[in-house]
Amino acid sequence: MSISPGFTADEIRDFVHDYHQVQHGKKALWLAGRDVTPDVFRRWQAAVFRGDLDRGLIPPEGSHMKVPPAQRAALERMRAAEHAAHLAEVDTLNARVRELEETNTALGKAIGLLHAMSEEEPAATPTTPDQSGS
Repeated sequence: MSISPGFTADEIRDFVHDYHQVQHGKKALWLAGRDVTPDVFRRWQAAVFRGDLDRGLIPPEGSHMKVPPAQRAALERMRAAEHAAHLAEVDTLNARVRELEETNTALGKAIGLLHAMSEEEPAATPTTPDQSGS
């Protein structure tokens, strides 16, 4: 059973993260603009901060939880580190793509030169049958 059918754990985690980025006093309005009820959000939040989300555990219906500032700060540091790691990986992969594209271009040029050189070579001289023995 999923904590919320139709949502992945990453989507729920991002939703909770985005909620905590909203300025104080505007959170209720922000949540009202989403397709998630406050009760569902509280369950999601509890699952994220207790570490139950990745394990697929569903918090009890009546469990409401205030998120301590230290826990929010730890989550923010973790997400910032993940984001930095992802950006570094993207940069590395983009550099590798550029390198492979340059290699591909160089190979294409080399193949083109080989084709051009083979077209310029004279055809092999045809052999005529030996008619001296007739």
